[in-house]
Amino acid sequence: MRSPARSWSPLLLALVLAISGCRCGDEPGLGGTREGFRPQEASVSFGRVLEGTQARRQVTLLATGRGGLTVTAAADAPFSVAAPEVSVPGSGTATVEVVFTAGNGDAQGTLLLVGNGTTESVRLTGTGVRPTPCPAARCRESRFDVESGTCIESVQPDGATCIPDSLCQENGRCEAGACVGTPRSCNDDNPCTVDSCSPTQGCVTSQVACPVPSNPCKVGVCEREEGCTEVDAEDLTSCGPFNCKDSNVCFSGSCVTVPTPEGTVCSPATACQGEGTCEDGACVRPDAGDLEFAFRQELGGEPVAEDGGPMLLVWDEDLFTSVCGGDAGCRLVSYTADGFLRFESLYPDGGARTLLAASDAGVVVLAEEGLEGYAPRGDGERLWEAPWTAMGPPDAGTWRGETGAGRVALTGEGDVLAYVDWRRVPDSDGGVDLDGGTVDPLPPETSRLVWLTGRGGDAGTDAGALSGSPVDAWSGEARRAQGARLHATSVEAWPGEAQRAQGASGVMSRSALREAWPGEAQLAQDMSGVLLRATPVEAWPGEARLALDVSGVAFLYSTDGRLARVEDDGGTAPTLALVVDGGVPDGGASLAVAGGTLLVGATAFVPMDGGAAVRVDWDAGARMLVPLAEPALLPPEGTPGYLFARACDSTNGGACTPEEERVVLRAVDARTGRVEWEVDALPSEELPGTMHDATLVRGGAVGVLATEALPEGPRVWLQLFADGERVSMCPLPGRPRLGGAAFVGGRLHVLVQREGAWLLESYGVDGQAETGGWPQRHAGASGARRESAP
Repeated sequence: MRSPARSWSPLLLALVLAISGCRCGDEPGLGGTREGFRPQEASVSFGRVLEGTQARRQVTLLATGRGGLTVTAAADAPFSVAAPEVSVPGSGTATVEVVFTAGNGDAQGTLLLVGNGTTESVRLTGTGVRPTPCPAARCRESRFDVESGTCIESVQPDGATCIPDSLCQENGRCEAGACVGTPRSCNDDNPCTVDSCSPTQGCVTSQVACPVPSNPCKVGVCEREEGCTEVDAEDLTSCGPFNCKDSNVCFSGSCVTVPTPEGTVCSPATACQGEGTCEDGACVRPDAGDLEFAFRQELGGEPVAEDGGPMLLVWDEDLFTSVCGGDAGCRLVSYTADGFLRFESLYPDGGARTLLAASDAGVVVLAEEGLEGYAPRGDGERLWEAPWTAMGPPDAGTWRGETGAGRVALTGEGDVLAYVDWRRVPDSDGGVDLDGGTVDPLPPETSRLVWLTGRGGDAGTDAGALSGSPVDAWSGEARRAQGARLHATSVEAWPGEAQRAQGASGVMSRSALREAWPGEAQLAQDMSGVLLRATPVEAWPGEARLALDVSGVAFLYSTDGRLARVEDDGGTAPTLALVVDGGVPDGGASLAVAGGTLLVGATAFVPMDGGAAVRVDWDAGARMLVPLAEPALLPPEGTPGYLFARACDSTNGGACTPEEERVVLRAVDARTGRVEWEVDALPSEELPGTMHDATLVRGGAVGVLATEALPEGPRVWLQLFADGERVSMCPLPGRPRLGGAAFVGGRLHVLVQREGAWLLESYGVDGQAETGGWPQRHAGASGARRESAP
């Protein structure tokens, strides 16, 4: 029997020989090991890291043999390695430190590892987080939390020093997260001062107003030791009526009557006339010279004056007018306040356009087929067009929309409100009988108030640059728009899924606009001119006027007597709510708003808080008056209202001739409707004339631009009225034909025709045009029909 050792010996010998004979690439002296490595992590995430800071992570390298080796490391920016080389011991581990320098947003990169002919990679990710500013309230601390991306606020401990919100407190200390101070004393122990504390200004001191003495030649003064006392007024102080014959002046505390010295100034100087002086008992003023123009520019055509729209608009000191004729055709022209040409923008079809309003969102004009907006800067390119068909005609018949001056207003956000009338077109030729005759235009049948986006707003980010050109980048069901005007079209122009943007009423909400353009169409950027919402269609109420108050609330007045506030919750169908039960009947097409008061139809004042209407007492005075609908002016405080009316000086009871017809200006108390004062607004009491425009001037004055009809031709006068008196009057040079006018600051800009050529002229005038309230026909020179803040 064989022993076990002997039977296994050949097998054991063969195994030893096999192992010793297979070197497998080992280098001499390493006992059969293989040099190599591998990373322990396949990817490393740095998480959220504050922008501008660094985060570090380690990647572990494992040796795959008993021999050591050197590994080189590199990473893509914004990732880097702390050391470009690392030694990995045999059968051991080593670490590579990776650095992430955070920017703003997600970052990806690769850690590349090379050693002994082996290349390995590790995926790197991280997110840079831009911190949100964290303003801390008093007695609170705020820090930005990277992980949540929000500010985290904590309360400071009680007793910490702080600065109170009000300057009327001092020595502030924190208590339960609020800054509490002690009252500040402002008493200066002076009986001649009134001491108070303003939360924003601190201690405020004003002089005591001593009682006015009954004696006009005494004045009240305050002495620190005695309080209020009376002392003599300065000699020659006026104490009664004054004229160029007798003057009432003070001497030694008594009022005496003395002859008026020759040369005494009896009237102030004006922009065109020197001061008046007393001569031989009369106030003599030098002849009024012509106003001197600051600049004069030839328009190169005739300004458009259709539909009663303004011929001249001013926004942000830039002037705009619509001009036709000359070599350039019809165009929008803009000048600087100093008369330099800014641009001339040709209208696309060469047709005339009527100016309506201007703002920083654009210049809105009335075209044959609808409304258009033009850029107020740059080269004045057309920004958008809104055809009548996109504003919701009453039904599927053939209709024509109409609007105009007084019925278009611009919001502070740049949106356009328009009250649109709808007139049925009697035949396909727009009123021309195919048998050779003519067809009288049909009257309007319906109306509605519409909102158009004056600029992209919050829809612009998602919806796209819908400039009216064809779009061929549609995807999905909406593939190609086939030339559709995407910014203001009817339902049938929207293929496929794009019809979701428009309901049966033709009105588009901003959220619907976002959903209407799938795929590539979402690259569009401007939604200007799109119909956002509209009131229901209603029977035509007659001529109407639209106005916005200082907060942007819209009011509508129509000559059927309705006065309504627009109730707009931002949806697609605003409503009209009556302001006064029974309306305001018998008014003209006129609406002004200022200081919480509506001046309606030139016949009534209506408080915006819902109070009763106060009728204007047009019957007061010695003559019957016919009110002019516009201009109607309201100062920032809402009273008095300034209104104009025609009056007839005929004495025989017959029809009034042009020579007998006058125009009067009345100041009317908005609280009572009573006349405060009245004055003839025409330049001459003997000659006929025409009142063109008016503006409020700071200090309670009214500027009136009127023409005097002279045998040799009309003369244009700028007059200034205050407290029922004509304070000054200055003529424009020559005998021009007056077109449009705009009062801005201390300037009068006019469009006039001289010797067949139309010119833009600018003049410096007395006083500064009022900027608050409703100071001009359309509340301001821009025509936006929006109350200006005082």
